[in-house]
Amino acid sequence: MSPSQPAGHLIVECLIAQGVELAFGVPGESFLAVLDGFHAHGDRIRFIVNRQEGGAAFMAEAHGKLTNRPGVCFVTRGPGATNASIGIHNAFQDSTPMVLFVGDVGSDFRDREAFQEVDYASFFGPSTKGFAKRVERIDDADRIPEYVARAFATAVNGRPGPVVLVLPEDMLRSTTAARPLKRVEAVAAWSDPGSLRTLRELLLASSRPLVIAGGGGWTPQSAQALQRFAENWKLPVANAFRFQDTFDNHHPLYAGDVGIAINPKLAARVRESDLILAIGPRLGEMTTGGYTLLEAPKAKQTLVHIHASAEELNRVYQADLAINAGMASAARSLEVLSAPPELPWEDWTAAAHADYLANLEPQPLAGLPAEAPRGAVDMQAVVALLQKHLPPETAITNGAGNFASWVHRYFRYHGLAKGHKTQLAPTSGAMGYGVPAGIAASLATGRIAFTIAGDGDFLMNGQELATAAQHGGKSIVVLLNNGMFGTIRMHQEREYPTKVSGTALRNPDFCALARAYGYAAEKVTETAQFEAALLRALAAETGTLIEIPLDPEIITTRGTLSAITRSARDSGR
Repeated sequence: MSPSQPAGHLIVECLIAQGVELAFGVPGESFLAVLDGFHAHGDRIRFIVNRQEGGAAFMAEAHGKLTNRPGVCFVTRGPGATNASIGIHNAFQDSTPMVLFVGDVGSDFRDREAFQEVDYASFFGPSTKGFAKRVERIDDADRIPEYVARAFATAVNGRPGPVVLVLPEDMLRSTTAARPLKRVEAVAAWSDPGSLRTLRELLLASSRPLVIAGGGGWTPQSAQALQRFAENWKLPVANAFRFQDTFDNHHPLYAGDVGIAINPKLAARVRESDLILAIGPRLGEMTTGGYTLLEAPKAKQTLVHIHASAEELNRVYQADLAINAGMASAARSLEVLSAPPELPWEDWTAAAHADYLANLEPQPLAGLPAEAPRGAVDMQAVVALLQKHLPPETAITNGAGNFASWVHRYFRYHGLAKGHKTQLAPTSGAMGYGVPAGIAASLATGRIAFTIAGDGDFLMNGQELATAAQHGGKSIVVLLNNGMFGTIRMHQEREYPTKVSGTALRNPDFCALARAYGYAAEKVTETAQFEAALLRALAAETGTLIEIPLDPEIITTRGTLSAITRSARDSGR
């Protein structure tokens, strides 16, 4: 019979059995027994101490994206759990496997609104249209292995997503002789042969097909299989919103990304297509242009939707062909689908790629003369230098805001087909994601991690630079400082021109702040200064923050703030 040990130690042993090497979190008195377990097993697993639970949850979510295994986060009850909820929501919308452990009040205090008590099933639970796949409370220490294994299985199977496990303080202090269960793996759902025959018939009947690839669950092998399928059939491939690394952006079949600020020519192509083959994405609001590129509930285009979750298929869009399959099995099924020697859409495919390349070329900003400078720092030139100097395997991260559009539009991801997950970005639109995600990528992979942030975005989780300095993480942060919440200001000028309210920011000295956290830092005020600053950051032993004061007029990659205001005035707003 196995010797008894504290339940908190068994939790850690179960994580080790699931292959977990990094766990993120903020300590709390409700799970001190687990922290003691991390101390006991510190040679096999690291507990990364964060500065705020939102940053910890974002790091765990980013880790899940990178590995396709559940990212792990520990927080304490009440405020700790509610702070972490932003990461759980992000994992849900991004279909990222994740497990959040919440230290809770003791069982003897439960249901009395004890100090920091929360009903987690109501707060997170799917039964209330929440944003966790499963929420469970472990009251019996002997059942810890069962609950942990089920949490990992739930997180990785079907549509990946987050699971919440609640740990009463008294349960964690009890002893148990239970032992961990073996590592769980995702169960592969395979494409039905009859559906594949139907898909081939739909392809043969098409003249303007378009693939939209994205969502969770992709591996380098499945991305490579997708590429072979596209090559066999000479199909144009677009990537879904913030899954731009699903298909190699340098490939001659690449058509661009379908998301916010979509290339207008690509948007027209989606509408004009007679067959949309959606492989992996949910087809949410951002990827469908607010459900207009594909009209809900029945698109004008013939729609083939391949998704890992049967519950997602036909939930928003009634597909002409729905295939329930994980990305690994789906891509392998598609790559062996035989294509005829001649296909009628080769010109359509070539034109799609040409439109993508044209969208990368310098263009005048709406509201400025064609020859006008694009501000003291030309962000398109900055992105070109990033492309030149960052290794192809660099993890590129960002939060939410107009600042991200420079990378989204102009940076070309080699991506998964080349062996690495290289884009970490929140499809949930969560601000504050990029900084902790970059640090998590550095800690988890040792690869170079690059983050682009806005001033408002950075201030939401910039404190995690201290986490990087403490644990040996190293990221490069380019911070675009325009003194405002830029995206909201843009919409404000469109809806209430010249009536500025609640969007201006008085910012700290970002370079001094970064140095205080342990990063190197410098400010770049001219385009010509950026390349040398980037090379210094790449060579530095610590992480680096590069601040770029950005003209508030340069609000998007396509136009100026004044042009938006004038347009709103002219329309009578």
